[in-house]
Amino acid sequence: MKKNFLIAFVLMGIGLFFHSCDDSKTYAEMKEEEKDAINNFINEEKIQVISEQVFKAQNETTDTAKNEFVLFDESGVYMQIIQKGRKANGEPGEKLEDGRHTLLARYLEVSIKSGDTLTANINARIPDEIVCTKSEDSFSATFTSNSTMSYYGNSVPSGWLVPLNYLTPVRTYSADDIARVRLIVPHSQGQMDAINYVYPCYYEITYQPF
Repeated sequence: MKKNFLIAFVLMGIGLFFHSCDDSKTYAEMKEEEKDAINNFINEEKIQVISEQVFKAQNETTDTAKNEFVLFDESGVYMQIIQKGRKANGEPGEKLEDGRHTLLARYLEVSIKSGDTLTANINARIPDEIVCTKSEDSFSATFTSNSTMSYYGNSVPSGWLVPLNYLTPVRTYSADDIARVRLIVPHSQGQMDAINYVYPCYYEITYQPF
């Protein structure tokens, strides 16, 4: 009786081992799944993807009426600019110059694979604070410790920094004038959890100077 029980237990363990092996996926397979998820999202949301060349020809704008997103080939990030940032008199703000800047950000983060909202601070009393440094066209940035996104660590996702070369952020209380973008961010440009588990995220983000 004990012998039969032992054999059954061993066989069950072997079965579980092979089942777990069958469920495992290679990094290449996970990247392919991510690519499919992004393409499905683009199709479902009826997004019109434009090239960087078209984006520059349009004075670095995206037509929201056509639901245009520009694809940056190097990073794989898709971006739609809703508002670059506008002063109360209707004039645009200024692009960020080289040096150190502190920005306030409100955002919504959604998993493109599951459709679940992961984190958000849209309705929070205090926005996330980003300290960034610009050198020519490159940015590096960290969240302060009390930021919602610091749940994933203090490093700002690279995808969040892509829009900063094209926006003219202003300090404003107007929802119409604040710098605002929508992003599709692949795992390689995302927060640490996305990087580790290979999933893309959709973001809506506003930026303004501290």
